[in-house]
Amino acid sequence: MKKTREFLRQWLVLIIAVLLWELVTQLAQHPFFPTPSKILATAGQKWFSGPPESLFLTSEATGDLFASLGRVAFGWVLAAVIGVALGTLLGRSRNLLDYVGPLMAFMRAIPSPVLVPVFIVLLGIGSSMQITVIVFSVVWPILLNTVDGVRSVDQVKIDTARSFRIPRAQWITGVVLPAATPKIFAGLRVSLSLSLVLMVVSELVGSTNGIGYRLMFDQRQFDFPAMWAGIVLLGILGYVLNTLLLVVERRALSWQPSQASADQVVGG
Repeated sequence: MKKTREFLRQWLVLIIAVLLWELVTQLAQHPFFPTPSKILATAGQKWFSGPPESLFLTSEATGDLFASLGRVAFGWVLAAVIGVALGTLLGRSRNLLDYVGPLMAFMRAIPSPVLVPVFIVLLGIGSSMQITVIVFSVVWPILLNTVDGVRSVDQVKIDTARSFRIPRAQWITGVVLPAATPKIFAGLRVSLSLSLVLMVVSELVGSTNGIGYRLMFDQRQFDFPAMWAGIVLLGILGYVLNTLLLVVERRALSWQPSQASADQVVGG
């Protein structure tokens, strides 16, 4: 019942915000800020006016949306694998992080957009360049959170594993990574939103499809309702992807005691 009330409140706030947006834009009558109703109508015409055999999706919707989602998914998964692997290695090593820490701080401070020309020279124009741009920025939150999580393993677990002489591989996969999972997921959530941003940035230059390319194309054509439809689509994608990740996180961390249970144990 409580979750239902929270859900209804969230939707009520969203509906009120959209109504206010509609009212303000109707009063302003500014060509750069179309009304939400006009944005919705434009989105329906651009993306959902296709034939029934393609589920009413237009070629523009499938070409741009699927291309962008593919780049986000591949770049984010690749960054997750690299970040967790390197984070586990650096977190379990006593001295390795001291040597590579300054190099990591230097590379992390470089914004990926300024490296787009470099990646274009090295990789050419295409999905490989765009995925590289995503991975370069997205990997750092995952890596740093993994290092922090791996290093925060309870000392009792470490001593127990040593007493039973558990093999190192089994110790990493069965003790270290499960204990670090909450912080790893925290890094994954941050990196997922970053991956959408970097996807758009990478598609603004040297791309022939994708949401970022379509945003730039609509802006140059002064088709502001279509441009705002793409912006709204990015917000919806961010919300949906974050919700799906939260569902996976709850399932993955279902073995952990809930806060209410922990308070009950503490309170006796």
